Amino acid sequence: MIGKGKSISHTGASMLYGWNQEKEVEVVLKQHLVGENPKEITGEFKMIQQLNHNCKRNTMSFVLSPTIEDGKNLNKKELTKITERFIKKMEIGERQAIAFVHRDKEHTHIHLYVNRIDFNGKAYKDNFIGKRSQQAAEHVAQSMDLTTVRTVQIEKSIEQQNIRSEIKQIHSRVMTELKPKSFDRYIQLMKKENVKVIPSINRSNKLQGFRFEYKGHNLKGSEIHRSMSGGKIGLQLSNHNIIEMKIDKDNQIKLLGKLTQLSPNIITSITKKAIKQIIKKSLDIGIGI
Repeated sequence: MIGKGKSISHTGASMLYGWNQEKEVEVVLKQHLVGENPKEITGEFKMIQQLNHNCKRNTMSFVLSPTIEDGKNLNKKELTKITERFIKKMEIGERQAIAFVHRDKEHTHIHLYVNRIDFNGKAYKDNFIGKRSQQAAEHVAQSMDLTTVRTVQIEKSIEQQNIRSEIKQIHSRVMTELKPKSFDRYIQLMKKENVKVIPSINRSNKLQGFRFEYKGHNLKGSEIHRSMSGGKIGLQLSNHNIIEMKIDKDNQIKLLGKLTQLSPNIITSITKKAIKQIIKKSLDIGIGI
């Protein structure tokens, strides 16, 4: 579950959004309030807020978002419990508060509005309210056996590691078994393996490297493996046949039907390989003599 929080001054507008009937709203918490619509609730907030003229951002707005899967199984009673425990963890105390649940787009989430001014005219200290909201939501999720942000992050990390490994395996197989001799051919062969290779070209029309799209993930080559940077891919291609790379005198190649200049890193990698080939050929000839 994710928790977000901030102090705002536009109480009425935010309250109106929370009450939007098009979002199939349901009230899960109402504390020290009797109003039945956004205008009445806002009016009640303002009555208390008049006790403190120094505080301008006098309403606190929170959003509590369980994961999509958790949200599908939470009933009104459980959503109320989440809100109450969050308020307690934030040490908000006896203040006017109202919470709505939105179930739009299959993503259940709670909008909680709390009067920052208490009945004695004292403003709630909102230092680091965003960070504290995250921590409070994490605590509530743990206490109710819901998925925490940390769990989601770990799961995403494991999934991304698996994706990186799969892309690397496909890349290695294409390079070692099919031996593409140009960037275009490499892109075509990777596409046949359901990996979309996207050239990263800067504003100067220089090829910097590649991004890889696979199973909903989009990663830089260097994020997948150090051998998949632009320069390393260029080097691997030149190993197969440097002549077929067709680099012109301006360090340009034809990539996906357009002339693109190679970055210095890629040029350096390919040039080093070419020089080594020339030296090796010269040595072979010399030995033969």
